[in-house]
Amino acid sequence: MKVLAFAASSSKQSINKKLARYAAEIVEGASVEVLDLNDYELPLFSTDKEAELGQPELAQAFLAKIAESDAVIISFAEHNGTYSAAYKNLFDWCSRINKKVYQQKDMILLATSPSPGGAARVLEIAKTSAPHFDGVVKASLSIPHFHDNFDVELGRIKNNKINEQLIGAMQALQV
Repeated sequence: MKVLAFAASSSKQSINKKLARYAAEIVEGASVEVLDLNDYELPLFSTDKEAELGQPELAQAFLAKIAESDAVIISFAEHNGTYSAAYKNLFDWCSRINKKVYQQKDMILLATSPSPGGAARVLEIAKTSAPHFDGVVKASLSIPHFHDNFDVELGRIKNNKINEQLIGAMQALQV
């Protein structure tokens, strides 16, 4: 199984990227590729920019990465209750090339933040939205208080209860 994982964040220190990487590594026998949204940075989407640029190579390359995968893991950063601008912009460009952005891929949707909310609001938006764009959401999980629940040095969740929940969510890809 080829698993594509990324954080819906452009932060170089993204806690969501750490979570996405760890989650992908849980999938037994999987070949894992972790993307960085900074490698797909595009001008702010508008129909004027689209008329000028057409279908940017970076958006096409991102869609190709999804097409080449068997499953997609996204961990969402929450900015003011919704998607980060970096993710939303890339998604907007991609959806103009192929409205079925997720291409019938099995998906695990995650979110985390340093706060008690665990980015649950953006996760709920993503869970509702993904099927509209041809994503097959197999499981989702919000993880609150990232810094209390994740061991950055070991790159893993240290809270056993939350870790078991994540393992259970990831097993949905192996069914």
